[in-house]
Amino acid sequence: MKIGDRVRVLTVPPDLREGELSTQSLFKLCVGRTFSIVGFQGNLLELEVGEVLSKEPCMDSIWIEPEHVEIVATPD
Repeated sequence: MKIGDRVRVLTVPPDLREGELSTQSLFKLCVGRTFSIVGFQGNLLELEVGEVLSKEPCMDSIWIEPEHVEIVATPD
């Protein structure tokens, strides 16, 4: 996987907890949707997901393990 690849979020990581930032709820809104990979931190992929909250994509992001996504397109 590389920056620019489009991935579909398949599942919510099981260890996420609902907290002040509503992290689990945000991940649930992302399931079934596609996003571009915008960064990496160790094994985690960064996806800009603001659109699921009716914002600009860059306004919110999630960090997710690759086993919870599938590649649906790669840049040419």
